[in-house]
Amino acid sequence: MNTRFAVATHILTFLAYQAGEPATSELIASSVNTNPTFIRRLLTQLAKAGLSTSQLGAGGGALLARAPRDISLLDVYRAIDEEQQVFAIHEAPNPNCPVGRSIDVVLKGRMMDAERALQAQLATTTIADLAADIAKRNKAG
Repeated sequence: MNTRFAVATHILTFLAYQAGEPATSELIASSVNTNPTFIRRLLTQLAKAGLSTSQLGAGGGALLARAPRDISLLDVYRAIDEEQQVFAIHEAPNPNCPVGRSIDVVLKGRMMDAERALQAQLATTTIADLAADIAKRNKAG
């Protein structure tokens, strides 16, 4: 997993925090502290997954396509991670080595278990949960 998941989560949480007010890619980029072009690429992926939408015209921008409570971190993960895997096995271990010829078989099951655990955990948290945690931190801080 790379930073695109974290940035996509940031985008959606920012949009939830906007409470229905559209946000431009420039505004979102200022929160993420990155380039608006990168934000637009991620918004395109999020829109394809049905997580965000855009409002055109003056005063337009990105919006959540669903209620924040209906968007889990697993939804974000699936929208952003094209490979759908956190762990990758290297491609060409030496078949003449006893470890090389067996490592992918013995490691793959364990990695798949870890991936399932990650997805199960991501499914338990929503964008609404993150927005609520941020609101609490801002009130306390």
